Amino acid sequence: MIEYRNVQAGELNRELFGGFIRRQVVTKCWRREKNEWCIKDDPFIDDWSEEDYKTLISCLRNTIAAGGFVYAAFDNTALKGFVSVEPDLFGGSQCYLDLSSIHISEDMRNKGIGTVLFLAAKEWARDPMSFS
Repeated sequence: MIEYRNVQAGELNRELFGGFIRRQVVTKCWRREKNEWCIKDDPFIDDWSEEDYKTLISCLRNTIAAGGFVYAAFDNTALKGFVSVEPDLFGGSQCYLDLSSIHISEDMRNKGIGTVLFLAAKEWARDPMSFS
């Protein structure tokens, strides 16, 4: 059973990501060619280094400290997905928030976790107090 909840800054450490598998096989990417966007073959495998984890943890802590949203999915006690939304409005009419991350562990993809996390981020953006 997946548990969804807010993440606290104090629990953000490398150990939290111990059961999280970042690996992402990419085969096609959007590229801009001659002022037009198109999908091109560009295969690679994306994974995080230890330095990437340090940066991610620092960014998520900053999001929480600034009043943003970090929400996660846990399978038992293992982190299996998370989403973050920055608290500051931006854009020409100052009506947008930045969905700064959404990641699902490779072993739990295609199970609806991303949808639940995205919808939670959307709800928080509408009403931050709904997740207090």
